[in-house]
Amino acid sequence: MTGQRKRPRVVTIGGGTGHFALLNGLKKHRVDITAVVTMADDGGSTGVLRDELGVLPPGDLRQCLVALSEADELVRELFTHRFDTGTLKGHNFGNLFISALEQVSGSIERAVEGAADVLKIQGEVLPVTLDKTKLSATLKDGTVLNGEYVLSGSPDVFVKGVASMELTPKATLNPRVERAIRQADLVVLGPGNLYSSLIPNMLVPRLGEVLHSAYAPVVFVANLMNKKGHTDDFDCARYVEEVERYAGTRFIDTVLYNTERVSKELVERYESEGVPVVCPSSDDGDVEYIGAELISDTMPEQKKGDAIQRTFIRHDSDKLARAIMKVLHGTM
Repeated sequence: MTGQRKRPRVVTIGGGTGHFALLNGLKKHRVDITAVVTMADDGGSTGVLRDELGVLPPGDLRQCLVALSEADELVRELFTHRFDTGTLKGHNFGNLFISALEQVSGSIERAVEGAADVLKIQGEVLPVTLDKTKLSATLKDGTVLNGEYVLSGSPDVFVKGVASMELTPKATLNPRVERAIRQADLVVLGPGNLYSSLIPNMLVPRLGEVLHSAYAPVVFVANLMNKKGHTDDFDCARYVEEVERYAGTRFIDTVLYNTERVSKELVERYESEGVPVVCPSSDDGDVEYIGAELISDTMPEQKKGDAIQRTFIRHDSDKLARAIMKVLHGTM
């Protein structure tokens, strides 16, 4: 009698809507997923809850939990509901729920586990750190940008250049994150905003070292578009270089990039925000480049009360997940 084949373990690292898209597609495949989430968010509802309640940022955790949820549609809609009137205007119910659970339980880990039970998630969601910390960036002209929200909204990042970034106070790596990476068959970084979603993870001490020494290969999912004022002329190699600079070591084995042409209409519609990211068609040094069609054919829905302007050009969850699975099984 043969034993049941083990499900591959995939660890994803990121934050924001790109991470949501990846998880939403991956959960449809036969893999065990652990989502590692940045804890640097301090904008919108999350920022208010951090400041007023002293909790850890719930926003990116909530997005990952909803992405992996197998609960009824009504429950998933509840956790994404954003109030648009009254004293709760701008707040997301899921953020309030997780923050309340953290206060009741005394632990963000127990809060996430409680929310995971309600949402019936397939997989696991882990904060990259359990410490309360904030992002700080120093530009090359000496300007200091305190907070992920301030950094993300600054138009000066590219022009002045980023000299250094740090988390203050310093954070420690969540031990469960290290264990998950050590046990993984594949690690996926991105897609996501470089300076506000990806690098904040790399700033947690020892994460780069753990990724460098991990058994699992690491795949970096390249962004579809550059962010104006932040990564104006970045190509794939520049993204890799910047991520590894803050990690303090080389660890990316493969870059998965989009080969699907962005329509002229969409490029023109998006031009105030950025231009498409260019990637090489062949390998560059120690990094393997793999191309696939990854763009979503549907337009994002702008929900009532949503403070975030949805990106017109975004990854398709299913296309991205299928490409990741091919990389996992060595069929690309």
